[in-house]
Amino acid sequence: MPQKNITHEIIQKESDYVLHTYPRLPFVLCRGKGAYLFDTEGNQYLDFGSGIAVTALGHSDEDVVRAIQQQVQKLSHVSNLYHTVPQAELAEKLCQLSFADKVFFSNSGAEALEASLKFARKYGKVKFGEGKIKIVAFSNGFHGRTFGALSITDREKYQAPFRPLLPDVEILPFNDIKAAQKAIDVNTCAVVVEVIQGEGGINLASKEFLMALREICTQQAALLIMDEIQTGFGRTGKLWAYQNYDIQPDMMALAKAMGGGLPIGATLLTSDVAETINAGDHGSTFGGGPVAASAALVVLERTQTSGMLNHVQKLGTYLSQELNALDLPQIVEIRSVGLMVGIELNTAAEPFYKKAHEYGILLLTAGPNIIRLLPPLTVTKAEIDQFIQAFSHLLREETA
Repeated sequence: MPQKNITHEIIQKESDYVLHTYPRLPFVLCRGKGAYLFDTEGNQYLDFGSGIAVTALGHSDEDVVRAIQQQVQKLSHVSNLYHTVPQAELAEKLCQLSFADKVFFSNSGAEALEASLKFARKYGKVKFGEGKIKIVAFSNGFHGRTFGALSITDREKYQAPFRPLLPDVEILPFNDIKAAQKAIDVNTCAVVVEVIQGEGGINLASKEFLMALREICTQQAALLIMDEIQTGFGRTGKLWAYQNYDIQPDMMALAKAMGGGLPIGATLLTSDVAETINAGDHGSTFGGGPVAASAALVVLERTQTSGMLNHVQKLGTYLSQELNALDLPQIVEIRSVGLMVGIELNTAAEPFYKKAHEYGILLLTAGPNIIRLLPPLTVTKAEIDQFIQAFSHLLREETA
């Protein structure tokens, strides 16, 4: 039943007591099912943001809910001082389905990325000496807001208030092979790259660029770290986005979709890196806890199937085709892989983001003029048709 009186009350409480690090839209969400969210006043929204690529199986997925309920009734938390069944089984399956030999569990993408930076520094020093500490990342990348992750995130507005940041970091132009060849040297311990830049505007790394990075890293004994926090778990039509290319990383950071809505992250690494890490070098009280790991097992099992991955490829192609068919003057370009879509506009994207809920849809931005779509991987053709109709009205009416 709609609760009109509670909307203002909750928004006011948030304003009074929650630190304002996010500008929030003027409604209060209270439940979700599949691709839809509902607010306290009974309004329904078709969610093409998925909580920023988190609810890959949709909201309140029955398998995820069941796994959480069953596990929390048995064991909710013991810390990483003890063995638990869900964590061990999840680590095994992640390794079996990827390049990795070992997994470190954390609670978020930023934490997973931070762990990879620490492991890379330790690896460089143990294997090659104190001087091998440089970390290379790329323009328009986004890796998180904690100090290490922020240090390799090429955003002046995010970095400026918190300098000085991590030293011995170099930012190179994205997709520039010559710059990489020049900068990645014997003192480089790690190169961090997104296969597809999510926050940066759905910018795709070229196959030639990634293959060159792999070759240069091998030559210079530097670790290639893939940030798949947003692209992992089937988002691109492959379980991992790196599988779209003929390369393998040395480490990979995962999170977002991993827990089906619960916070969990993971750093996947090869045995060559793992053998340099000892007990006490890193840790996490909550990382890979039984409840989140149980949810992640469901997500991994569902997203790794050929049926799901084929569905993502097919529906991703359909969504991109329908967007291109709109032929609206504001749209400059559609960039997409699977169900990860960037719509470049010739005008600011934020006004459309702020108005979208009035048309019954939720979407995201990625930079000043990019609308980003990350629908649930379970999205249907009918839901895409519904979105296209509403999105068309949004762009036509809000530009008029």
